[in-house]
Amino acid sequence: MQKKERTKFINQAGLPVAPSMEPALQTIYLPEDKNIYNYRSINISLIAILLGIAGGFIAQVLTRLIGLITNLCFYGVFSFSFSSPAQNQLGLWVIIIPIMGALIVGLMAKYGSAGIRGHGIPEAMEQVLLNESRIQPRLTFLKPISAAISIGTGGPFGAEGPIIATGGALGSLIGQLLKTSADERKTLLAAGAAAGMAATFGSPVSAVLLTVELLLFEFKPQSLIPVTLASATATAVRICFMGTAPIFALKDVAQPGSLALIIYLLMGVVIGVCSVYVTKAVYLVEDTFEKLPIHWMWWPAIGAVAVGVVGYFSPHTLGVGYDNIDRILNGSIIGKTLIILFILKFVSWAISLGSGTSGGTLAPLFTIGGGLGATLGSIVLSIFPNSGIDIRIAALVGMAAMFAGSARALLASMLFAFETTMQPYGLLPLLAGCSSAYLVSSLMMRNTIMTEKIVRRGVNVPSEYTADFLTQILVKECAAQKVVSIKSEDDISKVRNWLISGDEGSLHHGYPVIDKNDRLVGVITRRELENADDSSGQKVEKIIKSPLVVIYEDNTIREAADMMALYKVSHIPVVTRGDKYKMIGFISHKDILNARRMHNEKEKLYKKYISFTNIKKKKTERGKSENIEA
Repeated sequence: MQKKERTKFINQAGLPVAPSMEPALQTIYLPEDKNIYNYRSINISLIAILLGIAGGFIAQVLTRLIGLITNLCFYGVFSFSFSSPAQNQLGLWVIIIPIMGALIVGLMAKYGSAGIRGHGIPEAMEQVLLNESRIQPRLTFLKPISAAISIGTGGPFGAEGPIIATGGALGSLIGQLLKTSADERKTLLAAGAAAGMAATFGSPVSAVLLTVELLLFEFKPQSLIPVTLASATATAVRICFMGTAPIFALKDVAQPGSLALIIYLLMGVVIGVCSVYVTKAVYLVEDTFEKLPIHWMWWPAIGAVAVGVVGYFSPHTLGVGYDNIDRILNGSIIGKTLIILFILKFVSWAISLGSGTSGGTLAPLFTIGGGLGATLGSIVLSIFPNSGIDIRIAALVGMAAMFAGSARALLASMLFAFETTMQPYGLLPLLAGCSSAYLVSSLMMRNTIMTEKIVRRGVNVPSEYTADFLTQILVKECAAQKVVSIKSEDDISKVRNWLISGDEGSLHHGYPVIDKNDRLVGVITRRELENADDSSGQKVEKIIKSPLVVIYEDNTIREAADMMALYKVSHIPVVTRGDKYKMIGFISHKDILNARRMHNEKEKLYKKYISFTNIKKKKTERGKSENIEA
């Protein structure tokens, strides 16, 4: 809310002014003080720290629950240790286990909550954009349980997606219980999500960037600080359980040369193209399931058939596959074996995810991208042995570029690859490869793997974060300086006659009202003057209905527009901070629209200039080529 003041005027001697000399309205609404941080923000930050602690423990509980289900289903052992299904000795029975898990997930989605279906992050994005960040409380426990069942029975997903979704659901639940605003709930949701990712991979910075790029849709201290605190806290909890070693350590990597950087950049182009078709393949499978003449509850079981069959021929495609990523990055799996692994992982994951089961996208994309990057690196190295590229760095670039291209989370992708390997010599290749993949993906694909589903439902997802033009212009730059005002003691009939006279200034829709001392009294509209009763010589000051709303000259026109919307007024007097009743200008909604229109016209002129320059350049080059031919 804006500041509201009730002021009694005093004269120069310090004595109260007579009531007849006071402004007609005692209430004045002033612009809100520009406090970047306040006590509410501090409270949200403290809650975010608690969310970080909770997120750290949720990650440990969920990974152990996945381990328990994996050990029971594939090895018949009661153990919470995190293990891979790849070493199972079940033979053809391995096909049945993913189907049984998918049937349970389908039943949970049908009779528990359909919100457990899908990637996790897109569903959280939808709640942020459409439902004021309100996530169903039941998802706080249904999502992790369903994900643990899905992954523990061989689902080809990473644990990070469900942990991120669970942390976000917990943040939203706390926000709903504490009666927070929509923005504060969004911040808590993002804080919980960031805590989940940081606790899984030990990557606090990339977790923050991921939530900024995919959930917050903004970059301001009120939301950024709680998210960073939650992420750092969750990482501290992870360190207590897992230590400080990076999850995918890379050692003995040399500084890449110029030729190697160019190759990594070109690899990013290839992987960017592949990321587009990976995304389209996932949604093609999803569209195919939508056409099935059976209830969606049975779809996960149908998708799990593919998981089981692929898992029978390639056991390493089952489960989270973090060990696959580690082997790819360390170069211990190469050649035909590597190609078969990442292709079959893609087939298994795309079909299973498209069936609507509970799963995620990050780890599978990292496996597919890492395998593709290592394969491309091997091909280049066999043709150009002196190129200076490292297959391990090629795999790292492929891993991050695949995610950058499919999810359009450029900064998060690069920092994630660095934080999970702690390899500084990988930063330049990552910068080149991820940027080129991001560029190619932006040119070829409108939506991303995270946004395609909700865009199809009619949701507009922000994709660019630019400074609001209205915040870059001060009120004094576009407000009218020569203001036509009305005296508070004037008769209404006299003012009406002036309005219909057509004289200069009589055609405005709103007028500031001042007293005989040139002090602001209020603002009155043309319609109010035309509809007022003037039969008894009534004064203008008696018919002012709206409170006095003023704006300072150093406020932005964004703030002026906000005040107009808040108090339902179309005209606001401009004052100085030294005297809030001394008018120095007048701003209306038309002035704000004119400022916007002028900005748009400048943009159009610049674009036309660029186009004209390009056309002129082409004509010049064409003329030169014709002269050479002649």
